[in-house]
Parts: sequence; C-alpha cells; structure tokens
Amino acid sequence: MAEQWKNDQPIYLQLKEQVRTMILEGILAEGEALPSVRKVAVEYQINPITASKAYSELVDEGLIEKRRGLGMFVLEGARESLLKAEQQKFLKEEWPEIMKRIARLGLDPKKLVAETTEDNA
Repeated sequence: MAEQWKNDQPIYLQLKEQVRTMILEGILAEGEALPSVRKVAVEYQINPITASKAYSELVDEGLIEKRRGLGMFVLEGARESLLKAEQQKFLKEEWPEIMKRIARLGLDPKKLVAETTEDNA
C-alpha cells in the first residue's frame, strides 16, 4: 500500500482503491487475511476510523468479509467480480474515447490491432 496520499480524494477511498487493485492483481489472494485496521493505521499514519471505513465499504461491495476474532479476509470470487466490473467500466467509459481518438488520427482499428498484436508476439 502507498505511503503517500493524494489531496484531491479522501484517504479512505484511496485505501479502498489500493486494496481493490491488490485483489485484482493477485497481490491479495482470495481467502487471504488483510492487514488489521490497527496495523494499517499505524503503518500509514492514518486514523483507525479511516482504515475501518475503507474496509467497511469493501465488505459492503462483497469483496472482503469480517471473521469474528480473526480479522478481514478476501472473499472467494472477489477477483473475478472486480475483473468483470473493471472490464465493464473500461468498455463504457474509456473505450469510446479511445475509439474517437483512433478515428481522429485516421487510424484503421483492425490494422492497429494487428500491428500491436505483432509487436507483442
């Protein structure tokens, strides 16, 4: 998790996004325990309520669960759920802008895909 926080967004949202990214990238595996609220608060010098709020929202989103006396754990299917949500977000919000830019630049999408596929082979 990052030690530097941006000023343009509440810290709990930044922390929540970092945990989401760690789940999506497989850094936090399904079934794995998250660091305790207290540990996160001390390590990153934030209020425990801030860390707790981030975790609470992740519980509400169905990505993590609280196990009484044990802590917070990544739920089974969390990564797949995040992956689907991120794909939908990309296709709805980012892809149309990318296609507009491709058109503005006069690029052929099929040719572009073929060229980038060759470069990555």
